[in-house]
Amino acid sequence: QVQLVESGGGLVQAGGSLRLSCAASGRTFSSYAMGWFRQAPGKEREFVAAISWSGGSTYYADSVKGRFTISRDNARNTVYLQMNSLKPEDTAVYYCAAAPTRVPAVVTTVAGYNYWGQGTQVTVSS
Repeated sequence: QVQLVESGGGLVQAGGSLRLSCAASGRTFSSYAMGWFRQAPGKEREFVAAISWSGGSTYYADSVKGRFTISRDNARNTVYLQMNSLKPEDTAVYYCAAAPTRVPAVVTTVAGYNYWGQGTQVTVSS
């Protein structure tokens, strides 16, 4: 069982930056693939970024590639999402998620994740 708590959301102007954090409970954090998703009002939850258990592999949605960076610190049981050059269309509730995996792979689908945080709101003004 893993519990996830996101933080770092807020209101920022277009072009600005935010760093989201996701703190995980449990002693097996390093065996979980982690991901970030987002959901805007009236839209489905969509994939943003994913990272393998060691951090050696990452994957991004095309819409954020080159602007967002996912990273993790297994010693701190925390995964991060650095968001730069933010756009109004990045406005959404951002969720982190954890997937137990037996291979060092990234997971990019909602169905692939077992555990979810409560979400943190990111609002980008134009």
